[in-house]
Amino acid sequence: MAARKISTDDGRAALSAVAAAVAASAPPARTDNATAVRYLLQLLAEKAPGNSVEVRVPPFGAVQVVEGPRHTRGTPPNVVETDPATWIAIATGAEHWTDAATAGRIVASGTRADISDLLPLRP
Repeated sequence: MAARKISTDDGRAALSAVAAAVAASAPPARTDNATAVRYLLQLLAEKAPGNSVEVRVPPFGAVQVVEGPRHTRGTPPNVVETDPATWIAIATGAEHWTDAATAGRIVASGTRADISDLLPLRP
């Protein structure tokens, strides 16, 4: 069964709610955080369809993106993993990939794992 597609309105509303919580120095609601993360992962998958890089944002979601060799079993050779706050920041352009990677908030392994040229997304 395919995951439910998040509408643009729902995705933008979740991103706004997360931004408002962060601006107020409060933790975002889990449902807003989850929807915002999944919406941005959905946009990435639409922008760069493929199966050669797996982008993981635990505990909320993961997608395979970027054209290239298809991965089918075990740990993929190209993996990007980050936390929800960092993912939202780099995906929306609030933070640059290189800054987050240098700070150790992005773990990227594999020759295709640098997806900085795909960011920021335009939610």
